[in-house]
Amino acid sequence: MTRDEGTGFTLHVPDVSMDAVERYHEAWRLLEGQQPRDAITVLDPAVAQEPDSTSLRTLRAWAYFQSAHLSGAEVDLRMIVEERPTDVWARFALGRTLERQSRLQDALPHLRLAAVMSGDPEHETAVLRVERRLAERGEKPFDDLTD
Repeated sequence: MTRDEGTGFTLHVPDVSMDAVERYHEAWRLLEGQQPRDAITVLDPAVAQEPDSTSLRTLRAWAYFQSAHLSGAEVDLRMIVEERPTDVWARFALGRTLERQSRLQDALPHLRLAAVMSGDPEHETAVLRVERRLAERGEKPFDDLTD
């Protein structure tokens, strides 16, 4: 970490000698500290080094989501869902990412699958919320909300 004398902010400068495991743990710590952009900076070299690592991509997708870098989150989450279609967290996170981009028609199938796979009330609520928003937009009739 480095303190920027001009702004007084603490900047996170990752140690280039860190391996992927150390980067994962450091990024986790940064996310716990509400520093998603710094977590992305730490994770990018690790993902480049180990592009097939689901754990690194999952953590980076979460950091992207938290920093509202939704296109980055979408790329990582689509890769995870493609490789692991039963990953409920990735499926739900992809649905939420698409929802936050107002791509409700694209979000709904992922949210529905997550809700069915998990039975989690939060996932079911997300489905109802997106269905309601689609109906309000006129993209889906109100009487069709139970389909």
